[in-house]
Amino acid sequence: MKPKLLMTGPMMPLIEQGVARHYDVIRLSRPAEIDDALVLHGGDIEAICTGGHTGVRCSADLLGRLPKLRIIGNFGVGYDSIDAAEAAKRRVIVTNTPDVLNEEVADTAIGLLLMTVRELSKAEAHLRSGQWAATGDYRLTPASLRDRSLGIVGMGRIGKAIARRAEAFGLPISYHARRQQSDLNYQYYADLVAMARDVDTMIVITPGGPDTRNLINAAVLEALGSRGILINVARGTVVDEPALIKALQSRSILAAGLDVFLNEPKIDPALLALDNAVLLPHVGSASQHTRDRMGQLVVDNLAAFAVRKAPLTPVAETPFTAW
Repeated sequence: MKPKLLMTGPMMPLIEQGVARHYDVIRLSRPAEIDDALVLHGGDIEAICTGGHTGVRCSADLLGRLPKLRIIGNFGVGYDSIDAAEAAKRRVIVTNTPDVLNEEVADTAIGLLLMTVRELSKAEAHLRSGQWAATGDYRLTPASLRDRSLGIVGMGRIGKAIARRAEAFGLPISYHARRQQSDLNYQYYADLVAMARDVDTMIVITPGGPDTRNLINAAVLEALGSRGILINVARGTVVDEPALIKALQSRSILAAGLDVFLNEPKIDPALLALDNAVLLPHVGSASQHTRDRMGQLVVDNLAAFAVRKAPLTPVAETPFTAW
């Protein structure tokens, strides 16, 4: 008999079909079905497939109701919806999908930066609405990359990919991270407010979770200043969203480009009303090419447990030793 797997919500066909080859899959179509599924199958579930916007958190409470659980396969590099510390206590391996999305997310970050600095979305709307022909050229943008300096918050794999692209634009680069990296020639700041004070453009690509909640707060935004531009391709929780809205409304920073939000996909109406915010619907890795590679990695990790092989990408909190 195949081991049982809980799929916390609809997944791409590649994942659903790939996982079904190795598991007896219990699929949730909506989060409210979780309790019934656990009553019927909780004692037999050995694996979870989760990620995206399924609305089901792999909390300590959920893990406690799954005595046979051995692996959680997460679709995405971020896994802040999983209590990895609790999983480690229970000897449950958590896997994610690192590396395969680095370049795509870095491309999106730079694209969002250009859209925000040069107001490209608004310029296209000017053309499509007929205003170019009716009233003339779109305005000269007050901002340009030509006289800017960039601070990157988080210098992991994606942060480095963003930095490589930013170098090609001739931008001076600084970074804030938990520790300085000796192999990097960029200016390091242990103090985020100090970095914000010394740059005028900031890209956020740090992991989510309790350690980084509201990392970009009112003090950071105030230090970034009236020329400041904030780009967030990390997690919505990393930015104090009410403080950001207030800073944009008061023009105490110039603009923001956001691919992630606090309660996505339910966006604060105040953000939608802002003319100095560029908003994308969490498309950082959303190409068919990259999502297929991510999906296959999810399948490969879960398939490894089904045949008692080592998973490919366990997260740091749950290093693999043996099944």
